[in-house]
This record gives sequence, C-alpha cells and structure tokens, in this order.
Amino acid sequence: MTTIDELIRRPYLDDETIDRFLEENDFPLVHGRKVTFVFRGGFDQVYLRHFIYGLESRVPFQRIAGSELWYCTMELPKRSRVEYKIEVVSGDNHTWIRDPLNHRFARDPFGANSVCPGAGYVRPEWTHPDDETREGRIEQLTFSDTPWGDNRRVDLYLPARFRRSRRYPLLVVHDGGDYQRYADLKVVLDNLIHRGEVAPLVAALSYPHNRMSEYPDDDNHAAFISQHVVPWLEEHYPLYGTPEQRCLMGASFGAVASLHTAWKNPEMFGRLLLQSGSFAFTDIGNHQRGPAFDPVVSFINAFRENPGRVAKKAFISCGQYESLIYENRSMVPFFRETGMEVRYVEARDGHNWENWRDRLREGLSWLFPGHMWMVYE
Repeated sequence: MTTIDELIRRPYLDDETIDRFLEENDFPLVHGRKVTFVFRGGFDQVYLRHFIYGLESRVPFQRIAGSELWYCTMELPKRSRVEYKIEVVSGDNHTWIRDPLNHRFARDPFGANSVCPGAGYVRPEWTHPDDETREGRIEQLTFSDTPWGDNRRVDLYLPARFRRSRRYPLLVVHDGGDYQRYADLKVVLDNLIHRGEVAPLVAALSYPHNRMSEYPDDDNHAAFISQHVVPWLEEHYPLYGTPEQRCLMGASFGAVASLHTAWKNPEMFGRLLLQSGSFAFTDIGNHQRGPAFDPVVSFINAFRENPGRVAKKAFISCGQYESLIYENRSMVPFFRETGMEVRYVEARDGHNWENWRDRLREGLSWLFPGHMWMVYE
C-alpha cells in the first residue's frame, strides 16, 4: 500500500496513482499522534479549519508535486476527537466545505462538520441503537400559561416499562430538542436504563424560543421551569417530588440556564449536569467575549459573590479543546467550596454535541445510578 510519504517524494503523480492511493486508504490518515488530512482538487490554496482552541485554526495544506493532491499533517493526542472543515480558495472566493474524503461527520444547529477520530477514539457503543433495548416513548406537551405570555413546547421522555404505580426521578433538559437531534439523547437513555446503569427516570425536554436571551440571566425562564413545568409534571406524573430526585441539565448556555434556575430556587434541585458551561466571569476589567455574554458575566459574577449551595451533587464536563476550559476549571473548586459534591471530567474534544453525548453515561450513572452500575464501575 502506497503511503503519503512515498507520494510526497515522487517527482510526478499521475491520476491513476492518486486514484489508487485514495481507494486504498481511510481518511484522515491516523498513525499514533500523527494525523494527515488529504484533499484532491484544483484550487489555488487549501486550508484546514479545525476547532481546537489554542492552536492556529487555519492551517495550510501543501500541494504534492504539482498535482491536485494536497496534504496537511498535525499532531493529535490519543483518544482525541476533532471536528473540522476544509477551506478552498479560488481567486477571491473562499469556501468552507466538509472533507469529501471523510465519511464521518457530526451535525449541529448550524449544519455539519467533518470528524477526525484520533488514535484510540471510538464512538461509545451505548450511543448506537440497540435491537435488544426496550424503547421509551416521547409525549409532546404544550404549556400555554407561561411567564412570557406565549406557548412553550416541552417533550416528555417516559422510560420503557413506565408504570403509574411507581415513582421516578425528574431530569429537566435544556435544549432538549437539540440533545435529541444531535446527541441521540433518547437512544442513550433507552440503552443506559435498559442495561441498569441509570435508574429509570422521566426527562422533560425544553425548547427555548431565544436561548441567547432566555438562558443567561432571565428570571422568567427560571420561573417557567420552577413554577410551571416542574409543579405541573409532579401533579400529573408519578415523580418523587423531592430535591434529591430533581436534576437540571444543559450544555453551553443551557448549563448557565441550569445553574441560574437552581440559584433562583434554592433547595429545589438536588442534582446538576453541566456540560461545557459558558461560565464567563470577570475578576477585574471587562470580558472579551462579545455582547451576547454580558448577561452571562453579570449572573456568574453575582453568583460568585453570593453562591449558596445550589445543589448537593453536580457533574461537570468540558472539552480540553474548547475556549471555555479555563472557566469550567475555575468553577469546579468554587462549587466544591459551597459544599457541593462535584465530579469533573475533561475530554480531548471541543465545544460540540457529540462531546456532550459521549459524557452522558458517566454523568447520568453518577447522578442517578441504576441497579447494575456498581457492577460496571
């Protein structure tokens, strides 16, 4: 099998040799910590646009021997997972595309990115549909009496074997629709509950109208969850109705919304699952994250001044390759000082839905362990 190094050394590449090389290999090429991206096309310039904070995000490809074959090599620690695009340049035209040689991609609300799995990274098997797993179901609810005076959708996940004669914990999921679409939340819950790793639970999946304004520091949102959604569900479904069996969950701004809701309602929520929280704050001077983060900084600064113990247990995760790693690392000892029991996990990944998906088993099984969890642990 021809290697990329052999191609680079050749004075000339014909189309037949390139075709054979592309057919024989899976891209990107991964050998230990060395990853080589390959692209074929007649462009003026080609760049790798990766999402690893702290590294130059626009890395040039090199053209091989006057051909239309390009390559770009970088080091990537083992068990990493990186999302990226390729920027192609023709004259003044710059276009970002998914890697046409890579079949792996991840979706998000803005489209899709190509995925590079580093050596040792494998998508967890419990995130795939399993024919042996008994499936839960989704019920769609509409709340018409809300603090905003409009209608709000909430989907309710009910586990397999749901019975009115027993009681269940409640998991409130911010951006529930996105967790469903991009992080396979129902598949994950079905599998983990079926295997006894997570206790059977009911999950309320929220759908914000404008998450950027409602999540950071909005008392209406906190009231909607605490005074409308939770009481109504506990009246109409067999839930435990105790703080220890209520959990708020969210990623990015959704993690901020979870923390804010718990802060505004002390002693109501005993569990938090916070993923890549946008916990921007300032000790001195101004922040540099743009106007959208102004209400976040206002809330987090106020919270740090007067935190209280917003929950008994909190599972926090963050990607090492995202810009929020500093803020999340900084908040962990702060949370612990308030008396919360905290489990903190980092992954070699970025700010994306599949990173959050891959952490769900560890987070949910710690917060709501099933009868088989100690066997696996």
